[in-house]
Amino acid sequence: MKVIVDTNILVRMFTRDHPVESPRAEELLRNHDAVISNQTICEMTWVLKKAYKFTSAELKQAVEALSASETIVLDRGAVESGLTFMDAGGDFADGVIAFEGQRLGGAVFATFDRKAANILKRTKQSVMLLAAD
Repeated sequence: MKVIVDTNILVRMFTRDHPVESPRAEELLRNHDAVISNQTICEMTWVLKKAYKFTSAELKQAVEALSASETIVLDRGAVESGLTFMDAGGDFADGVIAFEGQRLGGAVFATFDRKAANILKRTKQSVMLLAAD
């Protein structure tokens, strides 16, 4: 049986912050095939960064661990785009958003985020920066 994994399962597993729920999360992923959506991974990186103060290196390690698992189904192209964005100093979610947007037929990434715009420009992607000067 494939289980659809909620963000809180991943957070418990990576933080090991609960004496009962953390082992249950680890056991679930060890004993079942899992499906993890892009939204779940984006939310996980945000929670781990903001609430648990994970560094970019720790976030990258967590995402790569999920991506490397043969029992986890996820959008590896979107995850790779998110990791590339992180490596360039940006947010994981922005990389996923750009990837999904292009896959859905979008041509230009519109944003107020100067950092995201600069990362996309460096990779020769079309950007519309709407930020005030």
